[in-house]
Amino acid sequence: MKIKKVLVSQPEPTTEKSPYSDLAEKYGLKLDFQPFIKVEGVSAKEFRQERIDVLEHTAVIFTSRTAIDHFFRICQELRVTVPDTMKYFCISESTAFYLQKYIVYRKRKIFYGEKKVEDMTKILLKNKTENFLVPLSDIHKENIPGLLDKLKLKYTKAILYRTVASDLSTITALKEYRIIVLYTPSGVKSLLQNFPDFEQDGIAIAAFGAATWQAVEESGLRLDIKAPTLQCPSMTMAIEDYIKSYNKENKIK
Repeated sequence: MKIKKVLVSQPEPTTEKSPYSDLAEKYGLKLDFQPFIKVEGVSAKEFRQERIDVLEHTAVIFTSRTAIDHFFRICQELRVTVPDTMKYFCISESTAFYLQKYIVYRKRKIFYGEKKVEDMTKILLKNKTENFLVPLSDIHKENIPGLLDKLKLKYTKAILYRTVASDLSTITALKEYRIIVLYTPSGVKSLLQNFPDFEQDGIAIAAFGAATWQAVEESGLRLDIKAPTLQCPSMTMAIEDYIKSYNKENKIK
């Protein structure tokens, strides 16, 4: 049986031409994009229970645009006026530029790295007297807190948003898909939460990243497609490699 339908647990690409559209055209695939997870902000009441005073901090570290959105949202809900003296440290230049949505960029002290956490080391050490606030999701990597611990800097983690399962009730024929593409451990959890009776059978599971590979295997599912690897650094390349092997084994031209 030819592979025809693929379910991708991400939003549909905004550009007409993308690696996924190229893949679909090349192999005659029908691709359905459906985010398996969504982000919800914690309420002002929940944040108060964390007993964090934003104004006790002199700097904020942002790892994403989502973190920026929820930091300023919670400040607005709590009627906290962020002082002009607040310093902002961002994981990348593009994240830093996003601050323009909330502040007058040129009038603030803003610093940024080169996309990697380690790139911020020198910047943080030059500002080691600051008291940092780190807005995070309930599910987060420990790389930023780990770096701050290593540098022995004063900081507070603030959980401002959480990752939850999307409602996937619009997917009424899951068995029609021959490949399901998962990008996060939360996506794996969402799949099983939305479809508690899910039986994999002939459906290939594709997973991106070591944490997602582990989540798939720990959930009892069969991991058929892994990315990134040395041979297939992108998910679309890994899917194409799988389709080629599948077609060859099944003598499909």
